[in-house]
Amino acid sequence: MAPKQTKAEKKIAYDGKLCQLLEEYGQILVVNADNVGSNQLQNIRKGLRGDSVVLMGKNTMMKRSVRIHAEKTGNNAYLNLIPLLVGNVGLIFTKGDLKEVSEEVAKYKVGAPARVGLVAPIDVVVPPGNTGLDPSQTSFFQVLNIPTKINKGTVEIITPVELIKKGEKVGSSEVALLAKLGIRPFSYGLVVLSVYDNGSVFSPEVLDLTEDDLIEKFAAGVSMVTSLSLAISFPTLAAAPHMFVNAYKNVLSIANCMKNASNRCH
Repeated sequence: MAPKQTKAEKKIAYDGKLCQLLEEYGQILVVNADNVGSNQLQNIRKGLRGDSVVLMGKNTMMKRSVRIHAEKTGNNAYLNLIPLLVGNVGLIFTKGDLKEVSEEVAKYKVGAPARVGLVAPIDVVVPPGNTGLDPSQTSFFQVLNIPTKINKGTVEIITPVELIKKGEKVGSSEVALLAKLGIRPFSYGLVVLSVYDNGSVFSPEVLDLTEDDLIEKFAAGVSMVTSLSLAISFPTLAAAPHMFVNAYKNVLSIANCMKNASNRCH
């Protein structure tokens, strides 16, 4: 049986692993791991196996390893990772397409029941319909101000009920009701917070941009430059065609005026 590693040995091993990954991979997804279980994390690792590696750890250890690697290599771009290591986060090192990896990670969300004291990540609405509960449960719904009626010997919810709002703490009554109705309102998985790509850091929303989106944004930028250049009469490549056309129109207008004046003289 191998001797158990000391804390110092574990730190050295972790430093070596993270520094090796930083050396090997130029793309990193910083992910939030709140409410993600070990089995779920293992499934994510299996799903990403091939071109990606998931690394978890304490923020202090990750920051320490990043600083060590930046000092060793002289590449201070790695230090851009440090402000991102806040909260319960992990790192996904990848050589694959960032958008595809992000989408693969999103596949591993699992449903979860509400728990007392948990801050709701989304609004929870109980739909109308038959609950399957017997009439003795009516008083329970009344406590939560949920309108019901008895239909064929069971309790039926009449209208949709906004039970919990996003950002609110879940109470014991709400948990009990959702459990009775068999509703698992929340889903949890790794959530991409930031993207690191060879020294650059950007929001994961950028990964959703298509070529059409980029072309549209570029065209809008060119249009703004053109409008500004024409307004202040400052020549730019974008405004040049419009300036030539406008100049041609002015020359043509002057020529017509001179022609008309000459005809009147004769």
